[in-house]
Amino acid sequence: MVAVSFVNDKSEKVPARAEVGQRLLEVGQAVGMALEGTCEGQMACSTCHVIVSPEWFDRLPPASEDEEDMLDLAAGVTRTSRLSCQIVITEALDGLEVRVPGEARDIQRF
Repeated sequence: MVAVSFVNDKSEKVPARAEVGQRLLEVGQAVGMALEGTCEGQMACSTCHVIVSPEWFDRLPPASEDEEDMLDLAAGVTRTSRLSCQIVITEALDGLEVRVPGEARDIQRF
């Protein structure tokens, strides 16, 4: 098991345990994080947007061009933003911390 932490919009840290190979989206949803994942991980929305702690950001594989395009549509994007559906848990991510933004924007609902 891999330990990850989510920080919610109230700055509360929520610990979680993940299986290697699991997507971060699923891990966050299992502990009640506001990660909608409207497109079910198909990278067609930005409702699973998270902000990766800077010390962890460069340890992740780079975002694809498609992911970058979706992040352009997310609310509250920062330099270390990623889509949690695109982060696959590995043993190297033990201790990962991400922040769940307080607002979300689902372009499919406009």
